Amino acid sequence: MALIKRNELVALVDDIRQGNHKQVYLFFGERFLCRESADKLQEAIVANNGGVVNTIDGDREDAGRTLSQLLSFSLLPGYQVYRVNDSKLFHSKNIGSNLWDKAVKNFRADKKPPAIRNLTALLELAGLSPADGESVAEINKKRWKELFGFERPGGDISWVDSLLSQVKDQGKKNKFGGDMIDKYMVALKQSLPAPNILILCAENVDKRKKLFLFIKKHGVVVNCEVTSGSTMAAQKEQKAVLRELVVRTLGEFNKKIDGRALEMFFERVGFHPVAVVVESEKLALFVENRELITCDDLEQMVCRSREEALFELTDAFGKGNTARTMIVLGRLLDNGVYALAILSMMRKYLRKMLLFRSFQLASKPVYRNNMNPTQFQNQYLPDLKENCQWPELLKGHPYALYMSFAKAREFSCPLLKKWLALLLKAEYRLKGSPLEDQLVLENMLLTMLRQKSS
Repeated sequence: MALIKRNELVALVDDIRQGNHKQVYLFFGERFLCRESADKLQEAIVANNGGVVNTIDGDREDAGRTLSQLLSFSLLPGYQVYRVNDSKLFHSKNIGSNLWDKAVKNFRADKKPPAIRNLTALLELAGLSPADGESVAEINKKRWKELFGFERPGGDISWVDSLLSQVKDQGKKNKFGGDMIDKYMVALKQSLPAPNILILCAENVDKRKKLFLFIKKHGVVVNCEVTSGSTMAAQKEQKAVLRELVVRTLGEFNKKIDGRALEMFFERVGFHPVAVVVESEKLALFVENRELITCDDLEQMVCRSREEALFELTDAFGKGNTARTMIVLGRLLDNGVYALAILSMMRKYLRKMLLFRSFQLASKPVYRNNMNPTQFQNQYLPDLKENCQWPELLKGHPYALYMSFAKAREFSCPLLKKWLALLLKAEYRLKGSPLEDQLVLENMLLTMLRQKSS
């Protein structure tokens, strides 16, 4: 059976209710959507002929033990569903950089449990464990690339060791290597005992792994991915998913939401499915007997929690949109984001623009303003990476880099240097003057935007 998308799940569930099911299912992509979809599937399976769902936490999974249970006949009636959340059977070094990026994002958002989960998975890719006692922050560049499959990040990463020191059950090492994958494939090929069904949920997968391709051919693979980023297409897809969650959650309370309030909801919460469901339930309970949720209800009950807001600030600034820049800045400060954190983000943005602009002005490799994304990815970018002193700046999707380079063309090196000097002056004022933080930041940004337009 071919890979299907999450919006095709209804047809799959209907088919299961009629008694047609496979013995292995895989859900991959956005974590909350994977778990929600798997819930619907297992409910349909058990509703048919009864049974038990055995839920296994992937962080503590013993892959060998799970396989042994799958191959055993149960004395209990009905189906025996074995569901593994956050399975690591599909991990490889090809997703190492993705795990690292998610760990950094979660750490910056002060979400320690998911950051620890990402880091632990990263160690397991290299056959390491927090129990080894090795300092990750002290791994040199060459060995880092060998272990994790991507360039070692720059800067201070001592926070990694601090987080990993909090991992429980450090002495336990789970085996997810090639031998274990082969054992799973042999078992699935020979067919499991009829009542046994395996459901796997994985946030990150390597689609080239043998087990993934096998399940895609002989089982069911459900794609729960949602395009990330801030492009128009990505935001359209994200809003469609969030709209579905909001409408369904409110529908369970017999509530509806005003169209303007829904847009405000998206603006405040952003693409965080768990938060969207929780905030929707909170709104439904808040309005009590009233059916329609309005903008006033949003103002009272839903705070702005978007992590992407810092990136919105640099996006608005880069586009020269003064009004939008001031609005986003005000929201960040209202939500308790430290002024120095905003300053740090602006410093990283300006530094990146300055470096990209200097790359463009170098004699080799030659950067052409009229090159298209394909030429940038296949010709310019490989040559640049070969001798670049800042490899961490060139990570990420090639098209995203292409757009960043296109943005850097709009600035001159002298102007960017002048802005960095203004930023340093603003930092001194924040740390040593009685002026309000918002006044200092607004003055800095308005001065920069005025210099750009002049």
